[in-house]
Formats: sequence, structure tokens, C-alpha cells
Amino acid sequence: MSYIYETHLHTAEASRCGIMHGKDYIEYMAAKGFSGFIVTDHFFNGNSAVPRNLPWEERVKLYISGYEQALKTSEGTDMLVMFGIEYNFSGDEYLIYGPDPEWLLDNPDIMSFSRQEVYEAVHKAGGIMIQAHPYREREYLSQIHLTPSVCDGIEIYNAANADNMNALSFEYARRLGVPMTAGSDIHFSYDGPMGGMSFDHKIGSVREYADAVRNGEGTPVVVENGKASPVVSFPSLTVPVSPPSLPVINH
Repeated sequence: MSYIYETHLHTAEASRCGIMHGKDYIEYMAAKGFSGFIVTDHFFNGNSAVPRNLPWEERVKLYISGYEQALKTSEGTDMLVMFGIEYNFSGDEYLIYGPDPEWLLDNPDIMSFSRQEVYEAVHKAGGIMIQAHPYREREYLSQIHLTPSVCDGIEIYNAANADNMNALSFEYARRLGVPMTAGSDIHFSYDGPMGGMSFDHKIGSVREYADAVRNGEGTPVVVENGKASPVVSFPSLTVPVSPPSLPVINH
């Protein structure tokens, strides 16, 4: 038996681009065959819905509200709801797994941290940092930033991106020899392909998930029509057919 976890999910409470509320994900994700999910709303340096002119504690409270709403709604169900962060620098974004909301309250100066400083702080808290959709291209992006020194793995399949962008990410992770993850980058309900991480055992917490990925456990999968298939079984997702059109900046 396999257990599938969504690793990249946004709520309307904290992500400006989010449409679905935290509470509405429980039944939806269960119907899609997921055993749990990690709420990774855009942090304040990304596409955040949280006002900037509030005290830090109030901003964090609003930021975690989508996660907390989902967590409360999951009570009495088998759905595991976990907390994560999507952190942005210059268009390069990172999925942070492990630190809890209290960690944000304890680090009110985190917005001034460099990539390396965030990476070190996440590790000190026992977490990991995964570069999300590294080869993503959008009209509002002018460059692709690759940062192998500050990530513990690469999101190789992101359901919101074109196949070749995912294939470039897969090839990049393969060259680096780092753990690979997959997620839907979901903002609303839909019936298309989704992404996730499949395990042969239940995950009990986001810290357990972080440790598993760090140890190379879990299989990145594409979830569609009730079936989970390994990303590596799709040539279109693993063999690039063209280079990126944006310039690549290596850090």
C-alpha cells in the first residue's frame, strides 16, 4: 500500500493567488487519493495576501490561518495536514519543510536574511529547503536562478508547469545527485494531473517528511484518474526537448 502526500499547496487565506480555502482541501484531497498535504503558502516576500503594515506577530497569525483552518477541519479524519513555507528571493522560490509557526515568530528578522542565512536557519531548526520549480518561466520573470549550495533537493515535477520545464528540473536534479520531490502547486480544485510524494508507510509529521526526503526516501509521482505513477516513467517529464528561453544565473 502506498501513501501519497501533496507537498506544494496554497490557500486563499495567505496566498494572493490562492482561490481555495484551507478548510475545503480536506475532502477534495481525500477524494484525489492523498493521505495528507503540506500547506506552503507564499511568504511575505512572495505573492502574499498578508498586509505588510502589521506587527510581525499579526502577520504571522494571518499567514498561518489557512494552515490552521485546514488542520482544524481535518480533525476526526485520516487526512494529515502539515505546515510548510514557500520562500522567495529573486524569483527563485524554496519549499521549506520542518520549521513550525513558532519558528517564524522567533525569527522576525528573517526577511533580511540572505539565501545562505535562511538555509542555515532552516537546518538549525531541523528542516530542509527544496528549490521549487527551478526552470519555471513566466512573463513576470526575467531570469532563472539556480542555487545548488542552498537547497537540499529539487522539485522535479510541478503540475502547474509545462512538461519541458519539469524535464529540465529533473535533469538538473539528476546532475546534482540530490533528492527529488513532486507537488501540484495547487491553488484551486481541478481535474487534471497532480503531483505528490509516495511512501510505503504513513508519514506522521512534517519533520518526519523532511527527514525522509533528506534520507532519499519517497517517490515523486504524477497522480491522475485515481492512479499514481512515478515521474520517471514519463519521458516528457524527464527528457528535455529544448533549453530554457530565459537566461540562467548560477549562484
